[in-house]
Amino acid sequence: MDTVAGNTVRASLATLRQFVRKPREKAEFCELCAASIAPAHQHLLELEQRRVACSCDACAILFGGNARQRYSRIPRDVRPLPGFVMDDQEWESLLIPINLAFFVHSTTAGRVIALYPSPGGAMESSLDLEYWNSIVARNPVLERFEPDVEALLVHRLASPPRYYRAPIDQCFRLVGILRTHWRGLSGGQEVWQEIDNFFLNLERAITGEPRA
Repeated sequence: MDTVAGNTVRASLATLRQFVRKPREKAEFCELCAASIAPAHQHLLELEQRRVACSCDACAILFGGNARQRYSRIPRDVRPLPGFVMDDQEWESLLIPINLAFFVHSTTAGRVIALYPSPGGAMESSLDLEYWNSIVARNPVLERFEPDVEALLVHRLASPPRYYRAPIDQCFRLVGILRTHWRGLSGGQEVWQEIDNFFLNLERAITGEPRA
C-alpha cells in the first residue's frame, strides 16, 4: 500500500510541476464580437486612432475591401525588398534621428507619414515630400503598398541595410519592443538584443522557419 501511495504522490507532483512549468496561455478575444481567438490571429487597424485591434477571421473579412470604414484589415505577410534603392544622402534628407523607421500612407492625414520607435512610443517625423517622391520614383513598388496597413520598414542598423514591405502591426510591435526594453540614455544591451531578435524572427517568417 505504501508503495502504491508513494507512486501516486510522485505522479501527482510530476503533473503539478509540469503545470507550473507550462502556465496556461492567456485567453484572447476578438475586439469586435468577443469571440475567442487563437494566439495567431487577424489584426485590424482602427484608422482614426491608429490603433491595432485583435480580430477573429469572420470580422476581419468584413474589412478586407478598399471602402472607407472605421477599420482596415492588416495583411499578415512580410516581404523583403532586396532591390530597394536608397543611398545615405537620401536617407539623411529624410531627417530621421535613428536608423529604424517606417513610412506609411495615411488616408486620414492624406499623405505619407514617417514614424520611428522611441522610448516614448512611435514618434512622427516631418517628411519632405520632394525627397520622398524622388525615392518613390526610384522604387515604384512603394506605389503598390496598401494605404494605412502596409509600411516601408527600414532597418539601417543592419549591414547592408534591410528594407521590408511590412504589415503595420509588425511596425508597432517594434515600437513596443523599444519602449518596453529601453534603459538609461543608450537603451542598454537588452533592448538591442530584442531588436535583433525581432528582425531575426521577421526573416524567419519570410522563409517559413519557426520563430526563435
